[in-house]
Amino acid sequence: MKRAGELELALAERPPGISLQRWLCGELRAAILSGRIAPGGRLPSTRDFARQQGVSRGTVLAAYEQLIAEGYLAGTTGSGTCVVPNLPVAPPLADTTPPPAAPPRLSRLGRLLADSPFASREGRTTARPFSPNQPDLQAFPRAVWHRLSSRHSRTIRADDLGYAEPAGDPLLRRAIAEHLRYAQRIACTADNVMIVGSAQQALDLCARLLLDAGDGALVEDPGYPGAARLFALSGATVHGVPVDAAGMRTDALPPGRLAYVTAAHQSPLGGTMPVDRRLALLAWAEAQDALIVEDDYDGEYRFDGAPLPAMKSLDRHGRVLYLGTFSKLLFPALRLAYAVVPDWLVEPFAAALSLTCRHQSLFQQGVLAAFIDEGHFARHLRQMRQRYGERAAAFEQACRAQLAGLLQVAPITTGLDATALLPAASDDRAVVAALAQWGIETRPIAFYRLQQPAPPGLVMGFSSFGEPAIRRGIAAMRPVLETLLG
Repeated sequence: MKRAGELELALAERPPGISLQRWLCGELRAAILSGRIAPGGRLPSTRDFARQQGVSRGTVLAAYEQLIAEGYLAGTTGSGTCVVPNLPVAPPLADTTPPPAAPPRLSRLGRLLADSPFASREGRTTARPFSPNQPDLQAFPRAVWHRLSSRHSRTIRADDLGYAEPAGDPLLRRAIAEHLRYAQRIACTADNVMIVGSAQQALDLCARLLLDAGDGALVEDPGYPGAARLFALSGATVHGVPVDAAGMRTDALPPGRLAYVTAAHQSPLGGTMPVDRRLALLAWAEAQDALIVEDDYDGEYRFDGAPLPAMKSLDRHGRVLYLGTFSKLLFPALRLAYAVVPDWLVEPFAAALSLTCRHQSLFQQGVLAAFIDEGHFARHLRQMRQRYGERAAAFEQACRAQLAGLLQVAPITTGLDATALLPAASDDRAVVAALAQWGIETRPIAFYRLQQPAPPGLVMGFSSFGEPAIRRGIAAMRPVLETLLG
């Protein structure tokens, strides 16, 4: 809250023929009665208020004294001048302006933007079993991050406070490139790495840079709806490509200019695309002169051995844009992600960033660069991979013991979520709604459908819950599922 000396009270222009004192009294009286200055609120000192309004201090003093005499203000030694605390505030005058005939309309793109699959008022609430896409925030090394933040803040120079490269902090881009060369076998340099605020922002720029109206855009179906909605905004024809246990099927791909794929951990069914399908998709991109967007949102959390090499590691002709985010690997509030773009797309992508957002927060980028360079990132990934793997095993065991015949959990090899299939002909949206009444949060596979049929089922997050919470949550699901599914 501002102190009274910092308060800049806007007053109406003084009408001709009205004295300064009368004008000030009238404006202050109106501000008090309307509630603009709340009961008990302290006014600026006469010296500050005179300076703000460009009048003499004596004029302000006379106005204050008049309002004290009228009972609006009270002057207290050592506390300044305040509005009388128990002063009743008059209700605002009724607005006599007639309402408009109709609100301004949204554009076609505006209507598509407003039709978002994500909550627009999502607050900071504690995750409930089994909320999807939830990393274990309690396990993040906050003390390390705080120490790095404090150290980085002490080293900021005046030159660091200006604008920066649209593509991002060079130190962070280099750190990400080195990590990817080691962990994902992706041959790239810092020049290929673009820092964005989220994976969603990168998808938005890909659509704007590569898709014209009528161009084909291929997405997994069922698949991540945020990609399909953004591609549709560009006027592209979105093709939902069927998905099975091995990810996107590549036996009959339609023509297109862009393909979006979650090869490491298909969202939502959870499969991993084998190398023959990856090579087939690369061949399609060559034949179509198209780009593949490989979204590796949580592939580094693979429990059965090391993470599989990215499709980008097979790319020899600049056909893959690799997309990674720190929301799942570290914490969502960081709002940093990155795109590894082919050489031919480096300049257009950086230029698009400069036009749409200039650049991301330099402070957070500097702290993250140190977090990666000093080994904290790799250590955190190792620790969380083990923790999530143990919770995945506990989740599978609890489902087998308590939900056999009601829910079939696909093998969990990667990531933060599990896919659980319901009996055929079940209404997974109705199941989700019923579970929510008992404090269990899940997401229906129907949420991810576009054009293709999909089996009924639930996407369930296990990563942010300990084994006791997992067992309790699964136990609470049983009577609900028995009632709905017989």
